[in-house]
Amino acid sequence: MAYIDNILFVLLLVAGFGFFAKNVKKLVRNIKLGRAEDRSDNPSARWNNMAMIALGQSKMVRRPVAGILHIIVYVGFVLINIELLEIIADGVFGTHRLFAFMGGFYNFLIASFELLALGVIVAVVIFWLRRNVIKLWRFAHGDLKGWPKNDANYILYFETVLMFLFLTMNAADHYLQGVGFGHYHAAGSFPVSGFISPLFNGIAPETVEIIERVCWWLHITGILIFMNYLYYSKHLHILLAFPNTYYAKLEPKGKFENLDSVTAEVKLMMDPNADPFAAAPATEGDVPAKFGASDVQDLSWVQLMNAYTCTECGRCTSSCPANLTGKKLSPRAIMMKTRDRVEEVGKNIDANNGTFVDDGKSLLNDYITPEELWACTTCNGCVEACPVNIDPLSIIMDMRRYLVMEQSAAPTELNGMMSNIENNGAPWQYSQMDRLNWKEEL
Repeated sequence: MAYIDNILFVLLLVAGFGFFAKNVKKLVRNIKLGRAEDRSDNPSARWNNMAMIALGQSKMVRRPVAGILHIIVYVGFVLINIELLEIIADGVFGTHRLFAFMGGFYNFLIASFELLALGVIVAVVIFWLRRNVIKLWRFAHGDLKGWPKNDANYILYFETVLMFLFLTMNAADHYLQGVGFGHYHAAGSFPVSGFISPLFNGIAPETVEIIERVCWWLHITGILIFMNYLYYSKHLHILLAFPNTYYAKLEPKGKFENLDSVTAEVKLMMDPNADPFAAAPATEGDVPAKFGASDVQDLSWVQLMNAYTCTECGRCTSSCPANLTGKKLSPRAIMMKTRDRVEEVGKNIDANNGTFVDDGKSLLNDYITPEELWACTTCNGCVEACPVNIDPLSIIMDMRRYLVMEQSAAPTELNGMMSNIENNGAPWQYSQMDRLNWKEEL
């Protein structure tokens, strides 16, 4: 009977981490639905990106208020969860504050955790006010409603409850240490919960111990639940921000990728010695099955990881000139819709024993409309604004490429321009013989 708590704790850990591993496996499978893309070049620059942007939060602080508050929550939540190591050890071995042998350093750690916990609570309250009372434009935008809007609030409530459980657990522990109850030996420094512990004066130590144990169990259970909730939440970026910034594009933002097959044809056309009626020499793998992208399987795995990493912060949309002038395009919505479609395809695969069965839907038209795609000015404002280096423009351009090269479905003005270039060698409708007439005016 003495080991029932330990057994239950181990079962809780196995269930929590087992479900988490299952979700990670599904996440990796869904990201791999995308086509292959090599992002292994220049590893030193990639490690630097990850260190500065994901770990150092360098792009977050471009908006100082949100950036500093986010750093407090991020650092606080990560460091406080270091105490999980002790909680897990105590739960498995039936000990209490196992790491207290570190003495003064342990006291410093617990004090730091408590101050950070208080900082997290303050930051979360400000975040909630910005979303729900002040209603900042990017949080009240039309593309952030329903589940995405509620999810953000759920996370704020979750973090607040976890921090209060942590502080209440410590306050009860501090009180029991003070009265010398049971195995609660003096350990730790409690600059925040020390102000809470007097509330237990006059309460039987046995009752305070129950409060401490309940908070302890709820705290670890809550963290395991939060860990598994990440897959269904925008806060998946807590995990994916690191690989996403590592594999982000390193080339200048204005540089677009050309298809090898198209490049080969253009070079053939420009070769004065080439037979104008000859086809471009084919090389293995240079001709894609489809030009551009109409569904998530046509996008690269990097683009799908981008979609899962999206924090839904709206910085991209608030920087988008097309959106600001009333156009339908929202870069945030592009990423959210891509993620929704990947999830739908993943569920289709799960329901059909690992095989995708055509569901008559696609990312293009069913999720993202041509109107959204053609509203983009390709200014890269969204890419520059994203705090975790997501690239919505690459998805927009791949889907535009499909519309143009597979469906000839470009806007009338663009089709006219391309026809003029093909026939006249210029965007304007006049004879090639007249192209140099402008020089006569010099």
